[in-house]
Amino acid sequence: MTIEYDVVIIGGGTGGYVAAIRASQLGLKAAVVEKGKLGGTCLHAGCIPSKALLRSAEVYTQTKNASKYGVYAPEVSFDFSQIQSRKNEITERLFKGVQHLLKKGKIDVYDGKGSILQSKDVLVEMNNGEGEVILSPKNILLATGSRPRTLPGLEADEKYVMTSDEALKMEGLPNSIIIVGGGVIGMEWASMLVDFGVQVTVIEYADRILPTEDQDISKEIQRLMKKKGVKIVTGAKVLPETMEKGDGVSIKAEHKGKETSFSADQLLVSVGRQPNTEGIGLEKTAVELGPVFIQTNEFYQTKEPNIYAIGDVIGGLQLAHVASHEGMIAVEHMAGADPKVLDPTLVPKCVYCSPEVASVGLTEEEAKQKGYQVKTGKFAFRAIGKALVFGDSDGFVKLVVEEGSNKLLGAHMVGPHVTDMITEIGLARVLESTSMDIAHTIHPHPTLAEAIGEAALAVDGKQIHA
Repeated sequence: MTIEYDVVIIGGGTGGYVAAIRASQLGLKAAVVEKGKLGGTCLHAGCIPSKALLRSAEVYTQTKNASKYGVYAPEVSFDFSQIQSRKNEITERLFKGVQHLLKKGKIDVYDGKGSILQSKDVLVEMNNGEGEVILSPKNILLATGSRPRTLPGLEADEKYVMTSDEALKMEGLPNSIIIVGGGVIGMEWASMLVDFGVQVTVIEYADRILPTEDQDISKEIQRLMKKKGVKIVTGAKVLPETMEKGDGVSIKAEHKGKETSFSADQLLVSVGRQPNTEGIGLEKTAVELGPVFIQTNEFYQTKEPNIYAIGDVIGGLQLAHVASHEGMIAVEHMAGADPKVLDPTLVPKCVYCSPEVASVGLTEEEAKQKGYQVKTGKFAFRAIGKALVFGDSDGFVKLVVEEGSNKLLGAHMVGPHVTDMITEIGLARVLESTSMDIAHTIHPHPTLAEAIGEAALAVDGKQIHA
């Protein structure tokens, strides 16, 4: 006996469960197959738990520095077990929320491992030991996500070497740590751990940390991280074969033509994420698997017309909000709703270190490579009253604009609460606004967002407070 559906979604992470809800809204009978917990990596091993830990680190640091606000807390300490408990309570609350949303949408959830049978049916091996269930959908959506990537010789052992998965489960903090990789995840962990008092060394292969961000942003966040006490080594190739474990861990890296040794209590590998493409039946289909990721068209349809794929498993911008949007586009395409294709230059990207980083659109370098004649406007938070009141005036807002038309091509920010501010620029990009449109938008005073208005004026040298 098989159970029929309009769409079966393998993977109940942010992309999968959002796609299921959108499918239900469109009148499609949907089911989600999840072998772990609904919410996936983002909710249980990524976005949410890491931000909960970052918030605790931020509060601890602010409390230690409370005297500059005229508030005295002479004996400040933290209980890491309580910090972990708070993190777990937040994820559990959101997990229950996701369960409620799927129940509300009358979406069937199968707790088990799903795989494709002959390009059409889905086999579910139930977690509860009650055997197997076969689902027969008109369409299949693969949303199996990803896992932390490791390097040969640097596999996690849960004692000396960790990925972000193991780090989120730490019962206590090390005195020192080496982080291999200075990308988004690496810098978030570096920021969090140094705020908790851990000695942090970041080793990055590229010539700068956050190498996909605008060069000015990378330069500024590196300066500010060093100011916090993070040791950063760029242009360095880690040599896994040199690692030694015992009283902590030591490892060498090629740096400036010679081998340099590094040692710490633990090592965190943060070198990207690997898609979960194994064991889901792709070999039984015509789905095309590139060197790493599943290949799709702009509507996330694979070479098998009834099989779609979204999120980390297809590469691109591996962000939760991108997976959600891709999921909605995919099911709308299944339903014949003629969805609009996702433009990656309209996607806001955020790094939740302290200070925060946020961007949308083209960097200055990318705009020039695409042939644009560009001009930029930059405005520092140190000239913004709310930033001074807030007690955090490091960083700036930078806008990249096309010469002549003043069309906004991109925005790049580092500073307080910029991950909340970037949506204004995201909307401006969607509306194809110019820098003058932003400059003419009245930004209330005093707010941090005034920096955006001033940066827009700075494009033409008309900034007021500098």
